[in-house]
Amino acid sequence: MPWFEDIKIGSRLDLGSHTFTAEEIVAFATKYDPQYFHTDAEAAKDGPFGTLTASGWHTSATWMKLMIAARQGRDEPLDADGRKPPAGGPSPGFLDMKWPAPVRAGDTISYSSEVIEKLDMRTRPGWGIVRSRNTGVNQNGETVLNFIGQGLIQRRHPRGE
Repeated sequence: MPWFEDIKIGSRLDLGSHTFTAEEIVAFATKYDPQYFHTDAEAAKDGPFGTLTASGWHTSATWMKLMIAARQGRDEPLDADGRKPPAGGPSPGFLDMKWPAPVRAGDTISYSSEVIEKLDMRTRPGWGIVRSRNTGVNQNGETVLNFIGQGLIQRRHPRGE
C-alpha cells in the first residue's frame, strides 16, 4: 500500500475475478445468510430471482479476499527515506453498499476499485482516509456490487511536522 500522500484520485486497481459455483453459494449462505433462495436450488425456483443466487455478503466477502490478495501481491519500492510503505489500515466502514443485480451459479464477477476521495483526519495527524468506489461486474456487463470503501492510510509525514 502506498503512503497517503502518494495515492492519486482516479487511480484504479483491477482486483481479478471469481466464478461462483452452486456449491459455494449454498455453503456460504448456510453458514452466514440462510435464506432459501441462497441455500435451496429447488425452493429458489419459486423465489424472487427464479434460481439459486449468491448472498450479497458472499459477493462482498469475495471482493475483500481479492482486495487483500491484490495488496499483498504488490511490491512497493522503498521511499526516499529508505522506509517500506505502510500496510493498509483498518476501515471505518463502507458507504452506500448496493447489490443491484443477483449473482447466479456460474456467474464470473470481475472486481475493481477506484480512488475517489482523500480526507484529512483531525484527530490522527499521522493518518488519512482514502475513499474508493468498488464494483463487481458480471460476464454480461451488469453491476452486481457497488459501494464506497474507506480505509485509514498512514502518512509519510504526519500533518503538523
